[in-house]
Amino acid sequence: MASIIPTGLQNGIKGLDANRYATKKTVAQGMLDIALLTSNASQLKYVLQVGPKHEFYTLLVTLISISMVLQLLVGLLFVIIGGLDLNDHADQPSALVLNDVIVIFIFVISITNIVISAFGIEYSNSPLVLERLKYINTEYLRKGNLTVL
Repeated sequence: MASIIPTGLQNGIKGLDANRYATKKTVAQGMLDIALLTSNASQLKYVLQVGPKHEFYTLLVTLISISMVLQLLVGLLFVIIGGLDLNDHADQPSALVLNDVIVIFIFVISITNIVISAFGIEYSNSPLVLERLKYINTEYLRKGNLTVL
């Protein structure tokens, strides 16, 4: 039976190095993980600065913390899977299991971050801005500027 893939492409596919592909994939996923971790750290900082005044304080601190812990676990699993030799048949079952676990963790991280966005920072009536304006107004009135426009 004739192959559907042109001969030139067949030769290129035969030369595919699974280890190199897996390493590039792992590095790319790791970079995305770092970006999300940075974003979660920034969100956590904001929520902690606002404190319990934020209407979803406990929920957001919990979800962001869960997301960050799972991201650290995924990063650790990336390091482990990156050290496996996919050409070694003994490492292949471990690589498959680790890859499946990573996919599940990334799915949970994605759902967690969707919920974080739904209860998001921007929907909290900007408590820090309101607090700052209240402080400025109080200081202005305290200094004897009792004239109100």
